[in-house]
Amino acid sequence: MTDSAEQSVTPRYGQAIVQSAERMGLVLPIELTERLRHAERVPLSWQDELWEAFCSASGDPLAGLRLGLEIQVGHLDSVGMLLVTCDTLGEALEELIEYAPVIGDGGEFQLHRKAEQVYIDYQPHLSVRQPERVEAVMASMFKLTRWATGGRFQPSGIWFAHSPLAPLEDYRQLIDCPLYFNAPCNHLGFPVRQLALSQIQANSALREHLRRLADQTLSALGQHSLSARVQQLVRTHPRWGKERIAEQLELSGRHLNRKLAEEGLSFKSLRESVQQQIACDALQADRRVADIAEQLGFSDENAFVRAFRRWQGVTPARYKAQGVDRD
Repeated sequence: MTDSAEQSVTPRYGQAIVQSAERMGLVLPIELTERLRHAERVPLSWQDELWEAFCSASGDPLAGLRLGLEIQVGHLDSVGMLLVTCDTLGEALEELIEYAPVIGDGGEFQLHRKAEQVYIDYQPHLSVRQPERVEAVMASMFKLTRWATGGRFQPSGIWFAHSPLAPLEDYRQLIDCPLYFNAPCNHLGFPVRQLALSQIQANSALREHLRRLADQTLSALGQHSLSARVQQLVRTHPRWGKERIAEQLELSGRHLNRKLAEEGLSFKSLRESVQQQIACDALQADRRVADIAEQLGFSDENAFVRAFRRWQGVTPARYKAQGVDRD
């Protein structure tokens, strides 16, 4: 296995490249493909070589886009299954942000809202064939999200920071989604209401098992960020406050705040994001509002109702009543 401090990628993603090359009748250097056979993780430098060989052999400027549209859930390691077993698209995207390092260290995902639109941003950390690899990531997000939601996902578009690699008509023949180039960043956009789209492979019991597996993998890789560990602790102990969480991390509350600030986050925002997810899941499971308020550590039911209205824009009762219509 590679050094845990070294940037790496799951070998399953490399296998997707090799399989695509085989379908295209391409011959890749044997030493590159042999490396994948018994590797537990693939160093990012090896992945760079594989991408260069794949793109050069194909001679196709849209090789990355084509690959992304061929990506299967299994190519994303255990995280792929974790994402599709989530109840809703919104939950899957939250898990993607937290567990993306299991797939690889080639980039980071962030989720943000603007008016009635949601954007999942992708910031690559790549020096070799970056445009092609970004197109592969964005195309696979589009394709797998549409599949996981039973075809109901309708994005507003995909934005790329690079210039087109081929005529726009060539792109249109491959992907049924509006595309925009030379954008400030790479992201996939869609209406806020689609966060509530249910997923056809939702399985809460399997999801919890896969989440534990992903936690173990992150820990082994040394990639579990402080924010992810805070979210995990809050999810397990939603009543705990900052000082108790900090104690578990062997930090003071003040030091925890400073460390989170380095990631552009705060304990309050992280705790509330987890509480919001727990609350929504509990309401969808038809649990009593008073019980949810107690579980999350609110002083009383009214305090929880006020917080939930701030999070979701509706009361818990209204949210529960609209449950069957939110997708």
